[in-house]
Amino acid sequence: MSRIPVAGPWITQKEIDLVADAAKNAWYGNAGAYHERLERAFREHFELPFAVLLPSCTSAIHLALLGLGVGPGDEVIVPDLTWIATSAPVSYVGATPVFADVDPVTWCLSASAVAECLTERTRAIIPVDLYGGMPDMDALSTAANGVPLVEDAAEAIGSEFRERKAGTFGEAGVFSFHGSKTLTTGEGGLLVTRSAALFERVQVLRDHGRRPGDTNFFNAEVGQKYKMSALQAALGLAQLERLDELIDRKRQIFGWYRDRLGGVPGLTLNAEPAGTKNSYWMVTVLFDERLGIAKERAIAALGAREIDTRPFFHPLSSLPAYRESAQARAAQARNRVSYALSPRGVNLPSALNLTEAQVEFVCAEVRALLR
Repeated sequence: MSRIPVAGPWITQKEIDLVADAAKNAWYGNAGAYHERLERAFREHFELPFAVLLPSCTSAIHLALLGLGVGPGDEVIVPDLTWIATSAPVSYVGATPVFADVDPVTWCLSASAVAECLTERTRAIIPVDLYGGMPDMDALSTAANGVPLVEDAAEAIGSEFRERKAGTFGEAGVFSFHGSKTLTTGEGGLLVTRSAALFERVQVLRDHGRRPGDTNFFNAEVGQKYKMSALQAALGLAQLERLDELIDRKRQIFGWYRDRLGGVPGLTLNAEPAGTKNSYWMVTVLFDERLGIAKERAIAALGAREIDTRPFFHPLSSLPAYRESAQARAAQARNRVSYALSPRGVNLPSALNLTEAQVEFVCAEVRALLR
């Protein structure tokens, strides 16, 4: 059996044809045609008035924070259990990331933890839809007490909370289209919002401080260079047209795992609480603490059997990038759930090209770890 990948896309002739067309025709007067088509398609998909294509989700968070006026002296609450791309832009703008604990069931930002971390300096909150799961957005909105939410839906296109799409909560929603994601442009990102003021600000900031329509290269301020290529936009358009198919495949793959591991004592898979739809970007297994199986041991054992996996994210406050900061030290003492979950979690193969036979093999090897 060839090595089983942990993540990867599903590319068809539709994607190949559109990218080839962009390579041939998306120049000169047609240079922005695929961007316009994809942004329009995303506006329609999310039923929001504004969508901006970007080179990454990280850049989307960066622009959202800049657009909200977050800067030095401000604090931004982020979940402790996520990838550093959520918190790094907080540092880019000179603000301080505050690491809040997560819910033990959804693994997403806890509303009670947010309430505990709020101060008069809090200027934004970035909940993360971890691995495709959704936090209790109603409770988070209440806990925020008027502080803007920037929803990090990087991993959750296709997920829902109370029949409302991930990424449509708060002041802005941001997405990743990295090659590992359910919908991919190779690299890429998206910011969506219903705020005209935020959209207009982002339009200036993403193009070196040029106002929309400027043809004189007369920069109003120093901005960023955050744009997506036409080839990426063409790939994204084909993928978006197939989104239901992609989400159905992700949920089918999770179903194969659930059928084989869902009832195994000592194992916990991704949750899907009532009122939510999980798009299951990454199928994740937690080993019961009593089993004594650390994620490093599981990853090594599965890797020896030609199975690629990833570790459950480390708490941000434990990373060398942060761990000596005052906020990290406070989080290390406070965030018991994040520190209890992380050592025991492994992302199992979740690539869109997996077969049921491959999942069966992975599950057999996971069960073997228990013996």
